[in-house]
Amino acid sequence: MAKIISGIQQIGIGIPNMQEAWKWYRLAFGMDIRMFEESADAPLMTLYTGGKVHSRTAALAVNMMGGGGFEIWQYTSRTPELPKFEIQLGDLGIFVAKIKVPNVDIIYDHLSSNGVEILNKPKKSPDGNEHFFVVDPYQNIFELIQGDNWFSKGNGISGGIGGCIIGVSDIENARKLYSDILGYDKVVYDEKGSFEDLSNLPGGGNKFRRILLNRSQPVQGSFSRILGPGVMELVQVLDREPRKIFENRLWGDRGFIHLCFDIYGMDDIEKECAEAGFPFTVDSSNSFDMGEASGRFSYIEDPDGTLIEFVETHKIPIIKKIGWYLSLQNKDPKKPLPNWILKMLSFNRVKD
Repeated sequence: MAKIISGIQQIGIGIPNMQEAWKWYRLAFGMDIRMFEESADAPLMTLYTGGKVHSRTAALAVNMMGGGGFEIWQYTSRTPELPKFEIQLGDLGIFVAKIKVPNVDIIYDHLSSNGVEILNKPKKSPDGNEHFFVVDPYQNIFELIQGDNWFSKGNGISGGIGGCIIGVSDIENARKLYSDILGYDKVVYDEKGSFEDLSNLPGGGNKFRRILLNRSQPVQGSFSRILGPGVMELVQVLDREPRKIFENRLWGDRGFIHLCFDIYGMDDIEKECAEAGFPFTVDSSNSFDMGEASGRFSYIEDPDGTLIEFVETHKIPIIKKIGWYLSLQNKDPKKPLPNWILKMLSFNRVKD
């Protein structure tokens, strides 16, 4: 069977204090369902951790309204480093995580009332939709965007990850991965110039080419109903030389460390990626146990070195209190899990 890319499973966020950060993300964005939480070494990632095995603690949090999750990630064997320079729009890597919401004005009021640092009032992007940007306590920028695909009512204020803004050096070259392999093949807009809706971002006054991509084909797979389709915005700065966001730093240091896709057919994806010039740089091979969940994972790099992760899920916790875990290895990979099973994940909610 050919590959299936169900959607963005999660975005990895390198944080100095995982529990403190996760509490903030629960309050701000409703990321309160714990899929797993684990402390362990990361021996398979030494290519990106300076040739040394480092220890970390991590949690995968999701939002029952739908969208991708947060993999909140903290080194325990070293102090995670901030970049040595101010990251600007157009620098190479994941610059912004997009959070999809049912109502931009309501989330704006919610975040304002909770003292969140807001960079601008809602403005219209080139597709006519209002959006705005906020900064978390760890210097990570999030964009609140209008969503139209929801799994459940949830808290009614905020969903999960609905996409990213990724800095690239050449949009056409980057689309060989993001459009041809990952399936973001439909152009919503493709414009050049200076953009008023980006002007409050660091470096937002420069000139850019920006292209917003979504999918022409509906998503499939076990978790497609809760993950949703998502969008990808590629930004190329035209009037300065960009720098790599993780220049002279390690994977797991502060910031957005990877973008992860939920997939089926890892061997097919490995072959397709290799033929397109994006070979696997990390591969867990068989099943990798995350304590409360398991699966196979791999990494590739986009043309500018941004890390893209693929996860083929084998087991997830449904209700951990009673030991109910769901195996996915013998299920039809194209068929979404029933809503009633996915809604059981709400029993894993972390309450403050």
